[in-house]
Amino acid sequence: MDDPIRIEIMKHLFVSVAEEMGVRLQRAAYSPNIKERCDFSCAVFDAYGQLVAQAAHIPVHLGAMPLSVQACLHKLEFTPGDVAMVNDPYQGGTHLPDITMVSPIYIQHNGQETLVGFVANRAHHADVGGMSAGSMPLSEELYQEGVIIPPIKLVCDGVINQDVWDLFLANVRTPIEREGDLQAQLAANRIGIERMEGFVHRYGFEQVCQDMDALIHYGERMTRQLIAELPDGHYCFDDQLDDDGITFEPVKIMASVTIAGDEVTVDFTGTDQQRQGSINAVYPITLSAVVYVFRCLLGLDIPANSGCMEPIHIVAPEGTIVNARFPAAVAGGNVETSQRIVDVVLGAMVQACPDRIPAASQGTMNNIAIGGWDEGRQQPFAYYETIGGGMGARSTGTGASAIHSHMTNTLNTPVEALEYVYPFRVTRYEVRKQSGGQGTFHGGDGLRREYEFLQTAHVTILSDRRTKGPYGVAGGLSGQPGRNQLQSGGNTQELPSKCRLVVQAGDILTIETPGGGGYGEDVHEKPTIHS
Repeated sequence: MDDPIRIEIMKHLFVSVAEEMGVRLQRAAYSPNIKERCDFSCAVFDAYGQLVAQAAHIPVHLGAMPLSVQACLHKLEFTPGDVAMVNDPYQGGTHLPDITMVSPIYIQHNGQETLVGFVANRAHHADVGGMSAGSMPLSEELYQEGVIIPPIKLVCDGVINQDVWDLFLANVRTPIEREGDLQAQLAANRIGIERMEGFVHRYGFEQVCQDMDALIHYGERMTRQLIAELPDGHYCFDDQLDDDGITFEPVKIMASVTIAGDEVTVDFTGTDQQRQGSINAVYPITLSAVVYVFRCLLGLDIPANSGCMEPIHIVAPEGTIVNARFPAAVAGGNVETSQRIVDVVLGAMVQACPDRIPAASQGTMNNIAIGGWDEGRQQPFAYYETIGGGMGARSTGTGASAIHSHMTNTLNTPVEALEYVYPFRVTRYEVRKQSGGQGTFHGGDGLRREYEFLQTAHVTILSDRRTKGPYGVAGGLSGQPGRNQLQSGGNTQELPSKCRLVVQAGDILTIETPGGGGYGEDVHEKPTIHS
């Protein structure tokens, strides 16, 4: 398929399938995390499990999802009407709350059911069990984080496996909400299958398969062409996480980026060994973060598929925090370490293409998990959200304020939605003025979000950039670090970046998120990183 018009048409047709899956998932979901924050992703795959098209959803989900599909293909024998479920981070997952549903697409062809490809979606569930409500704990091993689901059939020949269904719901704190979100995921895959069946009936089985294959090869060709335009060389940078939540030692991530012709290698040798706490990342997360950087850097509207990943090679030494060994705790690796990997790779690329690299964005997702027993409704509750912050400034303008950036693409939870469902309220929600780094162009400002608790609850905070703000570029100054604070019984307590606490009625938790780094004292100077 060399016709550029057909390539463009088919690209958008396949993307439209993933987009419509996302619309159905959002509308059918029960939890605010999925319905309001849109913490989910949808994609279309070919019969070999290669990514063909994705919606503009969550980067950390989408880069890793092909590995989940591949794990299901390796472990399971698919037949028409099946749906596989998996969340195991060591089998293509990211962390346990992210549950992936994979459905095969079978078409009647030459008198028999023939596999065309797959549709899949991944959604973050607000609780999947484990040692603390919200399943984002300060854990020290994977078993503490929730129920682990290897590739397994949730639906066989169109019929839900009730034993698997009941087993999962028996291990979570909020089974009614979880059941609703699982049903929404199944509904999303059903509409994806219907739309793909429609394409096959319209264009023919062989043509659709050829189109999927051609799009993947087109994505590879375009990515190689654009990498070739970058200057060959070897570029290094390192940065750190505040700590791992168990000890207070900083955690270093180091990347060496080598561009050679139309290929790039990112080598994380020199990165710290995996840690006791949950900031360890599995390989799919590192893959997602690196691919995300180059997709942003290349900038053109090329299809986002498995072809784009072919020219990008990753060296992630096993046993480090960018490629942890089982059963290392990983709840925070997906949300915090992924952000720092992006910062480090972008920092290295400042040396290769300075005009195209922004200063560091907030570099954290500011994860808040709140749970307990709802005294008014007489039932358990579990809530999870991430909070936006400042984006880094760039050579052409200031950074955006109060927004999710890089590896998250979710929304901020509306106050009304939160207060309607949970026994706490938001008493302040505002832009954190002057928190962005100074420079010729200022970094974006962070947020200030204040929760007042109406009863006893358990709170887990997984955040970062609390000791050192996001770096500036070209002489721009760093953004302000974030801050966590608890007011209780007339006393104010500064909280570390990662902590678990029990709050009482009347307590107030304040989360101040980091501002983005500034860009330039003089935009004509050769950019360098200023921390």
